[in-house]
Amino acid sequence: MDFQISEEQELLRQTIRKIAKKKFEPRAAEIDEQEAFPWDNKTILAQNGLLGINCPREYGGSGESILTLALVIEEIARVCASTAHIVAAHSLVVDAFVLKGAHEQKTRWLRPLGEGSRIGAFAMTEPNAGSDIISMKTKATRTDDGYVIDGSKRFITHGHSAGIIVLVAYSDRTLKHEGLSLFVIPGDAAGLIRGKKERKMGLRGSDTADLSFESCFVPKENILGQPGEGFKTVMALLNASRLGIAAEAVGIAQGAMDQAVNYTRDRIQFGKRLVEFQGLQWVLADMALKVELARTLLYRACAAIDKDRNAGEIPKLSAMTKWFASDTAMEITTSAVQLFGGYGYVRDYPVERMMRDAKITQLFEGTNEILRNVVSRQLLR
Repeated sequence: MDFQISEEQELLRQTIRKIAKKKFEPRAAEIDEQEAFPWDNKTILAQNGLLGINCPREYGGSGESILTLALVIEEIARVCASTAHIVAAHSLVVDAFVLKGAHEQKTRWLRPLGEGSRIGAFAMTEPNAGSDIISMKTKATRTDDGYVIDGSKRFITHGHSAGIIVLVAYSDRTLKHEGLSLFVIPGDAAGLIRGKKERKMGLRGSDTADLSFESCFVPKENILGQPGEGFKTVMALLNASRLGIAAEAVGIAQGAMDQAVNYTRDRIQFGKRLVEFQGLQWVLADMALKVELARTLLYRACAAIDKDRNAGEIPKLSAMTKWFASDTAMEITTSAVQLFGGYGYVRDYPVERMMRDAKITQLFEGTNEILRNVVSRQLLR
């Protein structure tokens, strides 16, 4: 499959790289230290149209491909994974409206998302339902003019900052996976309760919190798609959003490798630069190979989903990409810390932050163990 980067995409990548280096990199350590959502970076993202990349032009976005979205996420993640994740998590919500939104819903909800004036959150995970989506408890009880939502959600990205929430809930539990539906919840809805912000190992600038719904009424026009379509829609959304997480992982890995190359060029030990030791040259070479493999798999998967997101290979390819890229990020960042020695373990250098940030990419959007199940099921059909 042809996934060559166009001149326009390469120009965009270079532009994003400059913005990230100038605006996001200087703030990355402070954001991590303070565990604060970077509203200033969110504003920069919105001003540059980076929160509406996959949103159609008629609804305030730029209507670009999943591959273009991945390029943007990757470049930002090279210097600040927390900021990159704003784009990735927000784009999942945008994609939900693109796939299932009616024109009126897109006009009301998608436009502010595409323009970047509102942040989106996708509320699926629950205390006892992570990868096992069928075990969720949140329910939507039908009334004459809408639904009443009751339940709780766990580890929701943008749980505090989101103005628009797409919620996964049971509209009919007796139908199991065919009873799941998607609902649009405005950020100021009565009965929506935002829990404490989580203190995390990594990705500390990302706003993660619990959400509770206590008799939260939503009108019937807030159902996204048809009742009972939720499971199929979630699976389609995950195929694309896993590539966003893979792009974060590739960016983190590339950023850690950049740091390792620069450090070993400058660090003197035993009268020589570290980079002059063949053993360390091989470590860097292994890094370069694995980052390039992960990137190539990512771009191929993005091109495939841009061509036909309903193609039979998409679930397997998406799962493989996220799994391999995240494992690569964890390996590369760990190797980078090792190359830095004791300096890699302290916060004066960014590689320890990158290692902490990399870990979550192995857990997001289905753990890598679950993704192995996805791949094996596809192979054994």
